[in-house]
Amino acid sequence: MNPIIPTPELSKDEVEQGLSLIIFDGLTTHAFITLTGGIFLIAFALELGASNLVIGLIAAIPAIAELIQIPAVGLIEKIRNRRLITVVATLFSRGLWVIIALIPILFSPQAGIYCLVFFLILYSCISSVKHCSWKSWMRDLIPNEILGMFFSRRMALSFGLATVLSLCASFFLDIWQSDDQLTPAYGYSLIFLVGSLIGLAGTYYLIKTPEPQMISTPGIPLRCRLTEWYADDNFRNLIFFLSLWSFAVNLAAPFLTVYLLQRLSLDITMVILLSIVSQLCSILSFPLWGSITDRFSNKSALNVAGPLFILCFLALTFTNLPEPHAMTLPLLVIIHIIMGISAAGVTLAAGNIGLKLAPKGSATSYLAGISIFTALAAGISPIVGGYFVDNLAECELVWNLVWKSPGVNITIPTLHLQHWDFFFVFSFLLGLYSIHRLSYVREQGEVDEPIFIPSLIAYGKDMRNFSTAGGIRNILRIPMNEIVLRPDIDPLQCQSGAEALEVEDDQRGNRG
Repeated sequence: MNPIIPTPELSKDEVEQGLSLIIFDGLTTHAFITLTGGIFLIAFALELGASNLVIGLIAAIPAIAELIQIPAVGLIEKIRNRRLITVVATLFSRGLWVIIALIPILFSPQAGIYCLVFFLILYSCISSVKHCSWKSWMRDLIPNEILGMFFSRRMALSFGLATVLSLCASFFLDIWQSDDQLTPAYGYSLIFLVGSLIGLAGTYYLIKTPEPQMISTPGIPLRCRLTEWYADDNFRNLIFFLSLWSFAVNLAAPFLTVYLLQRLSLDITMVILLSIVSQLCSILSFPLWGSITDRFSNKSALNVAGPLFILCFLALTFTNLPEPHAMTLPLLVIIHIIMGISAAGVTLAAGNIGLKLAPKGSATSYLAGISIFTALAAGISPIVGGYFVDNLAECELVWNLVWKSPGVNITIPTLHLQHWDFFFVFSFLLGLYSIHRLSYVREQGEVDEPIFIPSLIAYGKDMRNFSTAGGIRNILRIPMNEIVLRPDIDPLQCQSGAEALEVEDDQRGNRG
């Protein structure tokens, strides 16, 4: 059998082998994203002299580039070999980071900013093709019954590796930047180069992963495929919720690193350590959220994790009143702990709910619909934020409690908004409204919140299991046996990739 050609029907052993390979692909992919995105990319752009508008544009590029999925759907339907498309797009996109790493050597800082933006656009467009084909491929490969738990483990392992790499990279940058004879930007170049090489090596696992043959639906025009989801009221409500949520989060999230580095004057090592605290909390929380989404519903998890996540944006406004204070660092630690726990639930549930509600046989077009509108929202919001953030630099909103009596004059600062604080508040308010819109989405298995909360607490008590060696092994275990052990599931259904659901987008991390 030709290993490049999709298989009409996969055996149980092939599916199990594919799940193991997807785990390793997740590790290399997340390592690549960690070393080439997030804090390191923003700090690199600031080192080159990027303005807030450029930072917003850099954050918007990956989201807007997702619109490339529109023609990508037609490409996938024509070639009908998602593994081939994914591998080729991955090699080209990750190889571009070798060129990005050389920008400080080849160009001046001003020219380097333009080159960085250009290559990020090119990288994101190619990656968007890869995302479209990869998600459709995973939808037909991974059994629906283990979707939540499988990807919670995949994410936990990936975040664990990202934590180690982030810490090592931050220590390396501290040593590099402590030497006045070394150019600071060159340190980021070395990190990008290592990340690119790891990402390129990870394509081996994509090549080895089996691909089920696509379901043939001839005679349907591309325009009809892309708009097929519009007739589904429930899916329209889902897209409305995800778009609002994407706009709310990306209005403030891209500027969090800038806020910590410039407004609070933290060094990059402290920013990385706070990020690691958040990632560790996410790692410990993924098994919890995976169990919750499988047992109850993704919507139930979002109703708890979503409000917690956006509350963190509001809490950031209290880290300076109006300047950093004694409680700033402890408050930042608490915020990052809560953000890490809630981000795990949001990432897993928001990614899976669209995959679960997309009907079998039309997943590519339905998921493309989600990608198009969330991409527009996520692309517009940081550009809006980057454009207006400087205009709000001189604006303040102050609310203090004042006590005056003979000989006593006490002022207690309770609210002091300025500069980035306004965007954190706007993000919080929009996020609240998006959670309200989630109530219009119907998902099989959803439960009322009063029933769900005690179950969430009960599940949380089992988190201690993951601090032991046995718990770690449980995270690593591929849960194929859970398909057979559950009496309500026919094991034969899991032998075919046609009974699978898809997976989360490997670009979302770097995006929050």
